[in-house]
Amino acid sequence: MKIATWNVNSVKARLPTVLEVLKTIDCDVICLQEIKCETDAFPYLEIEELGYNCAVHGQKSYNGVALLSKHPIEDVVKGLPGDDFDEQARYIEALIMTDTPVRVGGLYLPNGNPAPGPKYDYKLGWMARLLAHAEAQLANEESFVLCGDYNIIPRDEDCWEPTRWEGDALTLPQGRAAFRRLKNLGLTEAFEASDNRAHQYTFWDYQGGAFPKDHGIRIDHHLLSAQAADRLIGIEIYRKAREMEKPSDHVPVIATLTD
Repeated sequence: MKIATWNVNSVKARLPTVLEVLKTIDCDVICLQEIKCETDAFPYLEIEELGYNCAVHGQKSYNGVALLSKHPIEDVVKGLPGDDFDEQARYIEALIMTDTPVRVGGLYLPNGNPAPGPKYDYKLGWMARLLAHAEAQLANEESFVLCGDYNIIPRDEDCWEPTRWEGDALTLPQGRAAFRRLKNLGLTEAFEASDNRAHQYTFWDYQGGAFPKDHGIRIDHHLLSAQAADRLIGIEIYRKAREMEKPSDHVPVIATLTD
């Protein structure tokens, strides 16, 4: 079973590229971030023609997340619990009904820049809500995968030049500590468990020839409950997506689990 996360940076603006990548990686479940469209404007028809069921939590022009599954979807949750006044579409979750069901949460964690400031405070508050939600889900003792664009560079080795990121919200100690607290709940980071090499990136900026120079960062992650981690076979960063015409600045990251 293959579960991918991918920040597409506007699903409608990059639809031909998105469809081509989805066909190529052929995953069972795909969590998309930054779809940048309202729920009703999502390209359901084109994606459903590839065999996917779609659950979408959209927002006009900004944010937006979607969960695509080649298996039946049940128990869909739209929005991260804990703040009824948060209108940003950054979280979606569903139970994927395979022979061995797995619950998948797809997230687009706030960037937090400029930091310090209100945007970074929102990021840390969002992470605190995510921690509480993950802890509640882990109490169910089921296969649970929490994946997406975390906007966290976990280690200095996960960016091309650490000094260039000093003071950035993606590397500040509070955010990194919050990410560690998530893992300390008992969640396994799939890349760390399966690969863990330094300088393996999932995002390259559009500016300054970042991709040809391999000036990237790793900010797209899968965190797995113990039941899901026991099924983990491997992880793949699909770099070829960044070489395509009109690419996203992120690439898909694919975790493979036993069925």
